[in-house]
Amino acid sequence: MTTDPRLQRWLDHMEGDRSVDTLRPQLASNATFHSPVVHTPQEGIDLTLGYLSAADTVFGDASFEYVRMIVDGDNAMLEFTAELDGIHVNGIDIIHWNSDGLIDDFKVMVRPLKAINMLWKMMAAQLEEQAG
Repeated sequence: MTTDPRLQRWLDHMEGDRSVDTLRPQLASNATFHSPVVHTPQEGIDLTLGYLSAADTVFGDASFEYVRMIVDGDNAMLEFTAELDGIHVNGIDIIHWNSDGLIDDFKVMVRPLKAINMLWKMMAAQLEEQAG
């Protein structure tokens, strides 16, 4: 539990059903997503929503857990761990909220390299499935 309502909304989403219905209202229309495996930032709410929704699916059964949180004003750094197909994933979500309390920047960093490679494959498959 946190005293920051913006962060609490994010945590509620992550601890709940992780649906698009709880995610979309948290994102600014100009939200940008920074992937650990895609060089260019993914700009706009639709791309950001797509990447975050894909990550929700990929990590859905992966014992995902935030293990450390650092909050400073409009910024949060959330360290997470998960297990994907027997590979330990350690990462950081860096979130920035705009003056309206909406996420306008979301960056993910992941380690080790074996986890990045696994995540790249799983995310690519999920994004392809979303695209139809």
